[in-house]
Amino acid sequence: MNWRILGLLNLYRILVPLVLVSLYSVGGGRGIAVDSPRLFFAATAFYLGFGLFSVMLVRRRLGSAYGQTILQATLDLIVLMVLLQACGGVASGLGLLLLVPVGSLAFLLPPRSALFLAAITIIALLADTIWQQLTGRVDINVYAAAGLLGVVLFSIAAAASIVATRIRQSEDLVRQRDVDLANMAELSQYIVQHLRESLLVVDAADRIRLINESAAQILGDQQAVPGALVGEVSPRLLYSLATWRQSNRGDEDPSSFVAADGARLIQPHFAPLGGLDPGPTLIFLEDTSLMAERVQQSKLAALGRLSASIAHEIRNPVGAMSHAGQLLAESPVMGADERHLTDIIRSNSERVSTIINNVLQLSRREATRPTRLTLGDWLEDFVDEFCETMQVSMTQIAVVEEAVNLEVLIDPSHLRQAVWNLCDNALKYGEAQDGINVEIRMGRLSPSGRPYLEVINGGPGIETAAVDRIFEPFYTGHKGGTGLGLFIARELCQLNRAVLLYEPRGRDGTVFRVVFSDPQRWEE
Repeated sequence: MNWRILGLLNLYRILVPLVLVSLYSVGGGRGIAVDSPRLFFAATAFYLGFGLFSVMLVRRRLGSAYGQTILQATLDLIVLMVLLQACGGVASGLGLLLLVPVGSLAFLLPPRSALFLAAITIIALLADTIWQQLTGRVDINVYAAAGLLGVVLFSIAAAASIVATRIRQSEDLVRQRDVDLANMAELSQYIVQHLRESLLVVDAADRIRLINESAAQILGDQQAVPGALVGEVSPRLLYSLATWRQSNRGDEDPSSFVAADGARLIQPHFAPLGGLDPGPTLIFLEDTSLMAERVQQSKLAALGRLSASIAHEIRNPVGAMSHAGQLLAESPVMGADERHLTDIIRSNSERVSTIINNVLQLSRREATRPTRLTLGDWLEDFVDEFCETMQVSMTQIAVVEEAVNLEVLIDPSHLRQAVWNLCDNALKYGEAQDGINVEIRMGRLSPSGRPYLEVINGGPGIETAAVDRIFEPFYTGHKGGTGLGLFIARELCQLNRAVLLYEPRGRDGTVFRVVFSDPQRWEE
């Protein structure tokens, strides 16, 4: 503020000399009374030059504002008193020119300095008046005008000082409030950025206005930034937002979507901000895998008690079948076809025993035996075994490798059981497309680089109402199913720090994706 007032005062110093010279020139010396033209022109020229020079000082902020105020007050007093002397003193009426400098500079100075400036100016006026009266230029009546002008100057200086004090106090208060608001905004920003909850704010034009680190990781660090369009960052999130708006902001939760890393299932929740429609929307992104893991803990406890009670009853008949198959295979009258059937009995008896052990292991959460596998080689052996056991033609299963020499870290028996369950479901409930019942695809997710394996099948897919329950134990949407296939597959994946996700394909079937553990964390 101080620099702005000094700048306006410089404009006053430039205009006053120009106006005075113009009045003197136009009036032919009669516009204003000038006793000493040479002194008059010298003073106006100096005042104009001082005003221009002060403009440069103020613009470049040379020195302090207080130092420039003292300098300008001194020169203003000297120059204007010289002008009064040249024009006949207070009687000329030019003493009013002192009002603006004294008032403005008193506004900038401390109260005592402002009153001191007014007192010095009044003393200078009285001294000039005494000199003018002693030299016979004015009569004694001019003292009244000088005294009145002195009272006005002192009053203006006092009023300006009081107003300046109030303004400075207000400025200090506003400045402190600005600091407090800035601190609160910084604190709020810090809290929002470091919240465990993932949230973002989207405006009516579907642009991201605010997003914290957790939400940026879910949607993608490179693209999810303030100012980006939601549709470019996550089309599925934009679809859920549009659906929520069209449903008049209903209470039903929109459909979930897969995170940018492809390894998490995200459930969005929306809340309107303000009263505009459409207006800004606050979006919470919930990682359902965390909630699902807590829910599964309670279910695993029940499953553990159940599996412990029936494991013994299942193992006995399975052991008997396996033993009978071995004895049958030792018979000398067995042909090649019969021996092939006994091999199937033996391998599937072993598989049932493995399933029992896996279910027991799920309930106890025992340590796994992770092994580094080349997924392509493992998948080739798996497809051969699956087709032979399930009596499926090799042409019904298509394998697509989007990345060669892809290594994963997982327990081989767990991976075999999980993928077997997925392929078995795909054969049972899917429909062939171009002669292919099951498509197995593997590669790396972008941008995380985590390896994945997908089991894809055609057909009507899974009903939307059942999507949230397909991984629950003993839940099945078809007659004859046990409801344990997908549940065991997901739990086996979680035991190996992998994730099993479901992704609908509309009317084109389903996709079950196994996202393996991050290779960068294998050493841990």
